[in-house]
Amino acid sequence: MTPYCERVELSNMRVGYGTGRDGVSANLDPSWLVGDPPWRSLFDAWLSEAVDSGVVEPNAMVLGTVDADGRPATRTVLCKGVSDAGITFFTGYDSDKGRALAANPYASATFPWISMERQIHVRGSVVKVDPAETVAYWNSRPRGSQLSARTSDQSRPIESREALEAAAAEVAARFDDAVPVPEHWGGYRIEPDVVEFWQGRADRLHNRARAVREGDGWRVERLQP
Repeated sequence: MTPYCERVELSNMRVGYGTGRDGVSANLDPSWLVGDPPWRSLFDAWLSEAVDSGVVEPNAMVLGTVDADGRPATRTVLCKGVSDAGITFFTGYDSDKGRALAANPYASATFPWISMERQIHVRGSVVKVDPAETVAYWNSRPRGSQLSARTSDQSRPIESREALEAAAAEVAARFDDAVPVPEHWGGYRIEPDVVEFWQGRADRLHNRARAVREGDGWRVERLQP
């Protein structure tokens, strides 16, 4: 059977933007970025509208890191906090992304709300969150998620699904009550120095507005598509 990628014209596949699916007829403008930091109010508004519009996993973001050998990698993770200080997510410190962040503590994150003709892109330095913040989030997680985090030697090979499930069962039997936070697990925060907003428009004449940190302040500008 001919592979799907050989049966379709990938070069001709495209979405027609500018249909008003984002619910806003006005063109995204740098003047929308106001406050201190100037990206926060519009980020909150777009995230809220993504939730209200029924976007699947609206807090999912594509996280990009670079390892010690200079090789980039991306994967989808869940944003678990937004503040003026930045964007927070949680993972294993010894995972591939944890090791990459130890070598190069800088990352990018993109929220791809394509169904709404919107994206937000963030870049900045990465720091571990305060242990108390990790504990507070850990305690809000379902027990099953806690047990899985304690089970997984994240990003390391394992011989089979059966071995993974057996390890999970052993961990579940070990903790009858509260499940403590693993020492190798916790939160990271991207402290943005660049935040870009993208709005799809017809004929690929998209709108892009960017806030760039400059010293103690920010520069706001329009970018060409």
